[in-house]
Amino acid sequence: MTAARLPETLWFTRCPVPTATGVAADRGWLAAEFAPDGIAVRSLQDADPGADRAAHYTHDLPGLFREGGNVPALWARSRGQDTRLVGLTWIEERQAVLVAPGSPVRDAGALRGLRLAVPRHDVPIDFWRAMALRGFEGALASAGLGLDDARLVDVPAAGHTGQWAAELDALRRGEVDAVYVKGALAVESARRAGAEVAVELDALPDPAHRVNNGTPRPLTVHQDLLDRHP
Repeated sequence: MTAARLPETLWFTRCPVPTATGVAADRGWLAAEFAPDGIAVRSLQDADPGADRAAHYTHDLPGLFREGGNVPALWARSRGQDTRLVGLTWIEERQAVLVAPGSPVRDAGALRGLRLAVPRHDVPIDFWRAMALRGFEGALASAGLGLDDARLVDVPAAGHTGQWAAELDALRRGEVDAVYVKGALAVESARRAGAEVAVELDALPDPAHRVNNGTPRPLTVHQDLLDRHP
């Protein structure tokens, strides 16, 4: 049987957060590994303007490795895309539930009955919304509670710039009682808003309560590439 012709280019895409793929690319390991076979390794984020950058979410590009949030990966798979999981990375990112300055809420159990901000973005896959729902779910579960024990408040993100801007504005206006945030930018956003930390999800002893869009982060590849070039 004739071997399948090697691809000229392998693509990779990663979220703008700490990833193993990003480290390997920055150090030149990926390019060096495939150079002897005449295969170029390129970042989807650095591709030509006409490139299909939506493939980061849809995984429509067969020769693509993706290391990013698991919500878009699950969404692509649910739509029938032949994307396959080949690895997982677990890099702790700051996850916290914030409350307004002066709020007495300082533990997950105190979230019972509160108004929790759930953002709504006008995008095909609203992973921000999924992150907030899962973040609150994990925090509440650590206290033996569920989402039904709190009030979920939709917060439209249209017209706001910056991550968590809509939710933090709603918190400042007193329309919600708590906001979920994630990552290094969460610390900066909380400081600017004067918000206070009610629950540090990173400190929860059960890792299941910290599972979210980026924890763990999946490395996926198209089934076509696995079949042709395992």
